[in-house]
Amino acid sequence: MLISADNLQFGFGGGSLLENVCFSLNEGERVGLIGGNGEGKTTLLRLILGELEAENGTIFRKNGIHIGYLAQNGGYDSANTVFEEMREIFSADIRAIAALRETEEKIATTEENTAAYRTLSQKYESLNKQIAARDSYNYEVRIRTVLNGMGFENSYAQPICTMSGGEKTRLQLCRLLLEEPELLILDEPTNHLDMKTLFWLEEYLASFKGAILTVSHDRYFLDKLVSTVYELENKKLSVFKGNYSKYKILKAEKTARILKEYEKQQEERAHMQEYVDRNLVRASTTKMAQSRRLALEKMEIIEKPSLPPVPPHFSFSYAEKPYERVLEIQNLLLTAGEKTLLKNASFTLIRGEKCAVIGDNGTGKSTLIKEIVRGKNSALKFGRFVKIAYYDQENANLCPSETVLGELWGRHVGWEQTKVRAVLAQAGLPAEDMEKQVFMLSGGERAKLALAVFACEGGNVLLLDEPTNHLDLAARESLESALKEFDGTLLFVSHDRYFIRALAGKILELEEGNATEFTGSYDEYVAYKQQKKAADKSVHSTPSADVLKNSEQKESYYRNKEERSQEAKRRTRIKKIEEEIYALDAEDEQLNADLSTPEVTANFPLLTEKCNRLEEIKRLLEELYAEYETLI
Repeated sequence: MLISADNLQFGFGGGSLLENVCFSLNEGERVGLIGGNGEGKTTLLRLILGELEAENGTIFRKNGIHIGYLAQNGGYDSANTVFEEMREIFSADIRAIAALRETEEKIATTEENTAAYRTLSQKYESLNKQIAARDSYNYEVRIRTVLNGMGFENSYAQPICTMSGGEKTRLQLCRLLLEEPELLILDEPTNHLDMKTLFWLEEYLASFKGAILTVSHDRYFLDKLVSTVYELENKKLSVFKGNYSKYKILKAEKTARILKEYEKQQEERAHMQEYVDRNLVRASTTKMAQSRRLALEKMEIIEKPSLPPVPPHFSFSYAEKPYERVLEIQNLLLTAGEKTLLKNASFTLIRGEKCAVIGDNGTGKSTLIKEIVRGKNSALKFGRFVKIAYYDQENANLCPSETVLGELWGRHVGWEQTKVRAVLAQAGLPAEDMEKQVFMLSGGERAKLALAVFACEGGNVLLLDEPTNHLDLAARESLESALKEFDGTLLFVSHDRYFIRALAGKILELEEGNATEFTGSYDEYVAYKQQKKAADKSVHSTPSADVLKNSEQKESYYRNKEERSQEAKRRTRIKKIEEEIYALDAEDEQLNADLSTPEVTANFPLLTEKCNRLEEIKRLLEELYAEYETLI
């Protein structure tokens, strides 16, 4: 057991936030912590970390436990470059390797069969075991694996102090993955990640050896990673076994079961009370009535299950349909400063289509949406009667000093105040928030206000840039339902794969300056990309027999004899490198096994020989992998 809590209670300013919280988190367990905005998820994490102290109850932490914590917007201050910072994590490994070399040199100049020689030999053997156990020789490979997977392959030499907040948070996650703590606590780890990095992180965490406790609104991430769900609701914590999809089923079953038990008990108590009231004063039945009254008093009351908070409700409508061809883009050049984001991009949006714009960070997704909203580019052609409504992920259209009520009412001065309040209440903003200034709202509250404003614009073409940011799970699902029912046109940017899957019937992928249309669902798109990746890999390794089955096809595959010759050499070299890597990996594994045997550890010359060979294998593998990457 790593962490356990018993009857934990905590509150702020005299108000209670958490009551009677109990749980046990064990080694290797994968837990998702969910709950609405303001339910106390981050507070619970801080209690686990010891940053806050519970008012009542106890929390147990395993003695000496190593916990890694990624805050939602974790800062990272360092004058080091990216690679230097990650290298510091392995300072013990680097020192051990240096000490091994130093000991090796001393042994070479020390007379055999002396006390000093035996002491040095023992130290050498101990260092070798330590290095083998920690896999110290491969620390640079591990650093590159994580940095490349998290999107820092071109940033090794970049000073951390020059990075954006999102990049620093991602780098903090890299550090935690390399440190390999016993318990990894992650607060919204998928923020700031593009699709490619998300998939990589999910695969990496699936093989992570420690336990994981994560707060996340990413339903795909929760389904892929966790095997237990902790839900915070109405100050209580409930535990459900399974991923997010399983939790949804178990939660509904639990609520229905408790409600049924409650109603049955209430009916039983009503019958008993009626009998007591009717028979208590009659001499012949007084004893029986008293017995039932006593049973009523002793009965353990089942509390009425609290219904989950009413989720926000959104509705989208418009007055006039546009022509069928809503938007046509031909040969669009899109730049940001000196960087070209899109060149000669062309695509068409038809009335009623729901299209998701996806791509890595920095490919121009938000810039494209803003360019369409601006509408001044000659490469854009809008259909007749198109009315665009735009949701900005930064909510920049809201006035910070305006009140919540005034923000919407000021845009619809002809509406009655009761209608404005009703729209805001449906969006999840209660009466007590009406006079709050916008800057006082939380991120989730501000997003709900912006969505309420957006829904009231009456657009028949909706452009949305990361609309699920800051929304809790219930709000995300409500927004999905509303947009599903909307019969107009959607063009949206999102990293929420569940959201994309629920809505998109078309994908616009931005990659390497190109915009590629894919007609089909998100699942079909992912399957297509996987097939394409496998096909590309096959082509790069060895072109298929069908492609090269006759001279005409060969000529279409390679334009001239010289290119065919060069390609043949490349394929031959790739095959040779793969064989060499396989052989060196096998030899490395055998040498590491030999180093733990008494026969080798007792024979210093043989031990030295094998360690030197391990070093040589490491160098050779690095050279081969570097060459392999240039050829593939």
